Amino acid sequence: MTSSAEENYLKAIYKLHEKSGNMVTTSSLAEMLKVSAASVTDFVKKIAAKKLVTYEKSKGVKLTDKGRLIAVNIIRKHRLWEVWLVNKLDFKWDEVHEIAEQLEHIISDDLIDHLDKHLGYPTTDPHGDLIPDSKGKFAKNNSKPLLDCVAGDKVKFIGVAEHSNNFLQYLTKNNLSLGDEIFVESVEDFDNTFSVKLNKKENKVFSKEVVKNLLVAVIE
Repeated sequence: MTSSAEENYLKAIYKLHEKSGNMVTTSSLAEMLKVSAASVTDFVKKIAAKKLVTYEKSKGVKLTDKGRLIAVNIIRKHRLWEVWLVNKLDFKWDEVHEIAEQLEHIISDDLIDHLDKHLGYPTTDPHGDLIPDSKGKFAKNNSKPLLDCVAGDKVKFIGVAEHSNNFLQYLTKNNLSLGDEIFVESVEDFDNTFSVKLNKKENKVFSKEVVKNLLVAVIE
């Protein structure tokens, strides 16, 4: 059995590795978890002794197969709870992360399997993040940042790369929701400002900082 602290470390290592593809440095882990680098090093050594990660002083840390299974299971729980909070309890998408952080540490896998079934086996959470199945497998992700699109592209908004409350609230304020159709009317060469039309009716202008965090899929 792993502790909540161990699960938080494993989840953070998983996410950082997915983002970079490399071994995770203790400094990046300390930054994500908001703890000192010395604390991270000490804790990483402890979970390495439990065969949950491998640690090399000069390179960083990497999940073992055992550690990865635990991390993916925690991510599954977190994202299923977020779906439940939004779909069943009417929370907003910017209100659920902190609550799901608490609920993800519930031990019972049987409860989570029943929750998954109750929700209709969703494959994405309210932010468009993929939910692994009970075997730890993710559906294929075909998203790309809106920033990679060009004038004339028609895409569907399917997720966000930035999960801060401020960013999600900004999108809500601008009437942008998952599933919306975005037509790229023009892109400013100077600063990558995007002029778009939402759902064939509403004109919007988004900065580079916004469009790099909007994940979209091409509409054929």
